[in-house]
Amino acid sequence: MPNIKSAKKRVAVTEKKNTQNKMIKSAVKTAVKKYNALLAAGDLAGAEKLLPETVSVIDSAVSKGILHKNNAANKKSALAKNLNSAKAAAEKAAAEEKAAAKEEAKEEAKAAPAAEPVAEEKPKRTRKKKADAE
Repeated sequence: MPNIKSAKKRVAVTEKKNTQNKMIKSAVKTAVKKYNALLAAGDLAGAEKLLPETVSVIDSAVSKGILHKNNAANKKSALAKNLNSAKAAAEKAAAEEKAAAKEEAKEEAKAAPAAEPVAEEKPKRTRKKKADAE
């Protein structure tokens, strides 16, 4: 425990700053966890809406000196990459589902050909009949 007055002040200030820094770091972690939870749940629209807010929290931590700018850039890059890969996976799954449905429809068409209505056949015109008709 310090005896000098200025040292006592420094301890108090350090403790206060330490608590503020912990709060900001915690806010960053919470924002990232919420974002990742939405991605894991498959809510791409919600995650896309939450991405700018999460990036803003990270940027504010950088501006306050809590995170290094490269660390923040890595975090933001990872968030965007996860969102893009989730979107790609969703699009791929939708395309595969569409292709499977198309394939299934083809199989059904092959298996059970549709009963076409039988049209009455017209008698063929022979040359003799053509000549008689003229």
